[in-house]
Amino acid sequence: MRVVLAEDGVLVREGVVGLLTRFGIDVVAAVGDAGSLVSAVSAYEPDLVITDVRMPPGFSDEGLRAAIALRGGRPGLAVLVLSQYIELTYAGELLAAPSAAGVGYLLKDRVTDVATFVDAVRRVAAGDTVVDPQVVKQLLKRNSSPLERLSPREREVLALMAEGRSNTAIARTLVLSEAAVAKNITGIFTKLGLPPTDDDNRRILAVLTYLRDGARG
Repeated sequence: MRVVLAEDGVLVREGVVGLLTRFGIDVVAAVGDAGSLVSAVSAYEPDLVITDVRMPPGFSDEGLRAAIALRGGRPGLAVLVLSQYIELTYAGELLAAPSAAGVGYLLKDRVTDVATFVDAVRRVAAGDTVVDPQVVKQLLKRNSSPLERLSPREREVLALMAEGRSNTAIARTLVLSEAAVAKNITGIFTKLGLPPTDDDNRRILAVLTYLRDGARG
């Protein structure tokens, strides 16, 4: 197994190199920024990339974005993200991309067992998917429909709003007072994250959310 490691922290980088080498894994390059990661992969054609998320020059998501780009050009390249951070947008893109190559996302502060980490490295290189449960939890939370936050009554009210019903018509259909309908609509706006603005019609935005996510659910 040939590995390229990208980690800007010198001590962590050297520590991981020493650990992998001790277990017979060939680290062909160890670099400290995203640009060097891309160059090293081009030069050494590794089986696996292990990369941090936040790296120079911007310390935002350079390492993860570089890994996604590399994987796009090399479908057989396995990628293991090893970071302190969960970067949801690009993590979802990396993990959801169709590929036979392995992929993983581990959190540094939750890797407490050397043998388990080395096993994860080998599994990803062999084509498996290894993801920390905290990453899975955050991705599921992010991808859940906002409609799930609504109560059954609020969903009924929103469904009638989507049919173009007025508050009076909704009250008559559900046998509620108009005040109760207004209260439910306020709850819908709050739970869907639609604060009052001068530019947007919250009623339309709520209906669009229902039409987009309600049909899917």
